[in-house]
Amino acid sequence: MAMHLPSGRSRGRRAPMADINVTPLVDVMLVLLIIFMVTAPLLTAGVPVNLPDSRAKPLDQEKQPTEISLDEQGRIFIAKEEMSFDTLSARLDAIAAAAQGSEPPQVYLRADRKLDYGQVMRVMGELNRAGLNRVALVTVGED
Repeated sequence: MAMHLPSGRSRGRRAPMADINVTPLVDVMLVLLIIFMVTAPLLTAGVPVNLPDSRAKPLDQEKQPTEISLDEQGRIFIAKEEMSFDTLSARLDAIAAAAQGSEPPQVYLRADRKLDYGQVMRVMGELNRAGLNRVALVTVGED
C-alpha cells in the first residue's frame, strides 16, 4: 500500500482547500451583537436637547392641517381661536368626527419653548384620546 508523504519536491504544489473557515465571522458577529445589546439601552436615556430648534425640512401637505398653539402663558389656540383646556376635548372630538371614514387630519402642534413640558403632554394626550395621531411638533429651523 502506498502512502503519500510530503517531500521536498512537492512544496510548491498544494491541493486547494475547499473548506471555508466561518469561525472568525461568527466571532465578529457575536461581538457586534454584544455591542448593540449594551449600547441600545443607552440610546433611550435622556439626552439634553433643545427641541424648538431643528434642521428638519418642511413636510409636504395636500390638505390644510389643523394648527394647535400653546403660548408662553399656557393658553391653547386652535387656528387662532383661544379656548380652555376643558373645551379642547370637545373640539378635538368634533375635528376627529369630521374626518370619520377617511384618514385623520394632520395636526401641527406649536408650543412656546418656555412652556412646561407637562402642559404640552396634556394637549398631546387629548389629541391621542380623540384619535388624532398624526401630530407634528413645529420648530424653528436653524439657518
